[in-house]
Amino acid sequence: MVAHLDDDAADSQDIDVDVVVSLGQALVDAILGRAPLAEIKGQIAAGAPLWYQDDEGTSPLHAAAYVESEQLIRLLIDEGAVWNAVDNLHNTAGDIALSFNNEACYNIIRDAGIRSEILLTLLSSRFPPADSPLNLVFKATDTTPAGSTEAFLSSRLHYTTDEHGQDICLVKVDGEEEIGVMMGWERGIMQETVHKLCDDHENIKDGLKVLNIGFGLGIIDSLFQTLFTPPSLHVIIEPHPDVLQHMRHQGWFEKPGVRILQGKWQDFIESEELLGVGGFDVVYTDTFSEDYKELHRFFEHVPDLLAGPESRFGFFNGLGATNALFYDVYTHVSDLHLADVGIDIEWSDVDVLAGEENRWGKTREYFAMRFYRLPVGRMRGI
Repeated sequence: MVAHLDDDAADSQDIDVDVVVSLGQALVDAILGRAPLAEIKGQIAAGAPLWYQDDEGTSPLHAAAYVESEQLIRLLIDEGAVWNAVDNLHNTAGDIALSFNNEACYNIIRDAGIRSEILLTLLSSRFPPADSPLNLVFKATDTTPAGSTEAFLSSRLHYTTDEHGQDICLVKVDGEEEIGVMMGWERGIMQETVHKLCDDHENIKDGLKVLNIGFGLGIIDSLFQTLFTPPSLHVIIEPHPDVLQHMRHQGWFEKPGVRILQGKWQDFIESEELLGVGGFDVVYTDTFSEDYKELHRFFEHVPDLLAGPESRFGFFNGLGATNALFYDVYTHVSDLHLADVGIDIEWSDVDVLAGEENRWGKTREYFAMRFYRLPVGRMRGI
């Protein structure tokens, strides 16, 4: 008798799934077929799932982007459509809107993403358990060195030069795939960053007090050292033992004015070693394997690290940079969160594709945009 009931329940669940799939497909078809708005509202009211995606990964929101309907996009988002769902070609509905050069449709989807991320960040800060489902939707739980600081710090790094003569620092994921911790193609970004942070700083002739988190290949730290007047104090926070060993081989521990703090930034952020400096002229951070939640935490400490309104803050703006919509959302969210702590950001573009067609080699691509959005922040005047 129990077995018979279980079979009936299973059949009922199968029927329910079939019904839901049918309702979802009918909604996608209706949107693509430009059905009247009242008909589409009726389907949603009847239970058509907005999260549904067909065999090609097309969701109702993708379909609305294909037909370029601002009204439908607003309706679907208001009803709970998933703004960041990707189809089988890894395109979001926002990417579809961009492909039609439809700025209005794109902005509706992007703004939904910004609202969602701001809300999730707020909820996550109030309910912080690591197993909470309220994680940033851009990044699933990743226990590999690419997404876990603990796994990264226990992994071996490999410094080498690729077949194109590019200096790279690599980490292996799952013992096979290689990911660039830092790669030589980033030099152009770092050169422009140092230019924006330092060149017209009023204290540059006296030697700036500089704080950098994350050494990597040492590109930006080397650029700081080659300023017309080297920094009067150059603090570098670096936790990875292989990077620290690389720094020793390069003589960084003996450089005048350089102070190396061995550990994570979280270990030192409220320490006398940083706060006792009296404030830095320039603060920059570029960590590996940390998500936006940790970057947001760092933002909250920036005002305590800066010497005053003339000081500047920068960070490597690379989160979400394999997708145009995600990158745009992260850029706007970081701007809003920095504004919350009194830091105003000036953005500029750096073309990172010119002459770098072979930069990835056999490694995983982690930056797919043509233009890097470079942030330089200053404390807001009172």
